[in-house]
Amino acid sequence: MSVRGRFITFEGIDGAGKSSQIAATVDLLRARGLTVVQSREPGGTPLAEKLRSIVLADPMHLETEALLMFAARREHLALVIEPALARGDWVVCDRFTDATYAYQVGGRGLGDDKFRALEQWVHPHLQPDLTLLFDVPPALAAERLANGRAETDRFEREQRDFFERVRAAYLQRAAGSAGRILVVDASRPIGTVTAEVLAGVGRLLDLAA
Repeated sequence: MSVRGRFITFEGIDGAGKSSQIAATVDLLRARGLTVVQSREPGGTPLAEKLRSIVLADPMHLETEALLMFAARREHLALVIEPALARGDWVVCDRFTDATYAYQVGGRGLGDDKFRALEQWVHPHLQPDLTLLFDVPPALAAERLANGRAETDRFEREQRDFFERVRAAYLQRAAGSAGRILVVDASRPIGTVTAEVLAGVGRLLDLAA
């Protein structure tokens, strides 16, 4: 019987700089001889990617948005995440339920009770083993987005106060995570950030050994 794999997620407001750190983490894990499944949310399966396209492009009621996020997540869990962990693979995912809390509860104002009910329904016994939260002031994140992308989705086009609320919700979630969420100051030079990320992943590797 294979040993259960580990689940690592990456979080942060748009423009926080997750992509390069995800790549560095995947490289580290594979260098250790581990099988890694890299994915993203919303998305990760053909159906979930279709839902992603709708959520990122079409205006909708905030509860519809939350339901679609969790619908895509249930599909992703059933077809990708849960089977990979059962095989003993390590899963590295760009966003998970912490993002829904930050964006839909913090940013949009979804009721916390509704969020908790959906979280309990969709993955009652599963949380990431490690979440790396890239914390950066919204002004800096906006500057990075402006310099790096020709097109933005409807979340990235939100106003500064929206991202202030999202950031605050992320930090609130981290404070109650019992150490699962590692907050990384992503405003620092990329090499410094990478070193802290890989150190955090290294500690999880040591625990899993």
